Amino acid sequence: MAKIKKKAVVALVRCDTYQEDKVFSAVREGLDLLGGASVFTKSNEKIVLKPNVLIGANPDNCVTTHPAVFKAVGRSFMEAGASVYYGDSPAFGRAEFNMRVAGLKRVADESGFSLADFDAGRPVSHPKGLLVKSFVIANGVLDCDGLVSLPKLKTHPLVRFTGAVKNQFGCVPGLLKSQYHVKLPDPYDFATMLVDLNTLVKPRLCVMDGVMAMEGNGPRSGKPKKMNVLLFSTDPIALDATACRIIDLDPAVVPTSKPGEHSGLGTYHSKNIEIVGENMEQFFDHNFDVIRTPPLPCTSSRFKTWVKNQICERPVIDEAKCTNCGTCVMMCPVDPKAVNWHTLETSRPPTHKYDLCIRCYCCQETCPEGAIHLESPLLARLFSRI
Repeated sequence: MAKIKKKAVVALVRCDTYQEDKVFSAVREGLDLLGGASVFTKSNEKIVLKPNVLIGANPDNCVTTHPAVFKAVGRSFMEAGASVYYGDSPAFGRAEFNMRVAGLKRVADESGFSLADFDAGRPVSHPKGLLVKSFVIANGVLDCDGLVSLPKLKTHPLVRFTGAVKNQFGCVPGLLKSQYHVKLPDPYDFATMLVDLNTLVKPRLCVMDGVMAMEGNGPRSGKPKKMNVLLFSTDPIALDATACRIIDLDPAVVPTSKPGEHSGLGTYHSKNIEIVGENMEQFFDHNFDVIRTPPLPCTSSRFKTWVKNQICERPVIDEAKCTNCGTCVMMCPVDPKAVNWHTLETSRPPTHKYDLCIRCYCCQETCPEGAIHLESPLLARLFSRI
């Protein structure tokens, strides 16, 4: 007799404020729907919380996981007997500084959470990876017994949606992350790497902050969008797929979905997902600003690179917003730089050389002024109209 595969469970809980007592009540409800925090930890275990801290920012900007959600999850695990640690590796800068700016360090200090080392790491073999067979993982992850992922519901130009799966990219310390953009310029290879990373670090639980989400020019420069929901699951693929359906994005468009299912990480098919708690339809937002077309594959052949340059969204700098800070130049991972002061006139904004650009969107992702947005080339606009 064939073994019946158990459905992935995703819990949805309404939460329309970041008021601490209400967030704690909502987090407790979500955890109880999955069996309670004690299901995910044993007494005296070290549990590391991994919020989304792309870069230190005011929580009201929705760039980072909100401190109230972070505090509520950590408190729940402490009450279950765990020692709680926390950390993330931001796009640049040391973890502690960015955690302070994001309001997480103050909450952690008040709550008795310990800062884990996400600034340095050590290599770990992963022979079962679909594509990547080894990673350098942050010491803070390796030194703890289990990881709890706290993603933020946001848009992302490369993989369309950044949630539970992509949140683990911050387990790779420092600028090592940028090397993956150079090694894996194809968004589907990059997504497979993210899946491999998840099957290696194996988050025990994912709690997504969707009370306020980010739409549009995410993951740093988009607009806050009130969604009033917290999502809970042990399956990061199912969690992301559910969040995608809430914002009217086909999960099959997100390039982590299929390799995630192939690897056994999780499932994105609705028939294999059981929703508990609130009814999903009450959170639907069909006007959520997100790219709903699949990413364009990228190869190294000259012809296909030319085609990519004609039809793939390109980062464009708004000179009126640009302050010439040079963050985009610093974060560009290719050599020679695709975005730079190519004319050596540093009094004007940098410019892009699109024949060098691998469409990793690191420049757009990290611009502190929101001065970089994506534009579709003429040929792409013509095809979309057809």
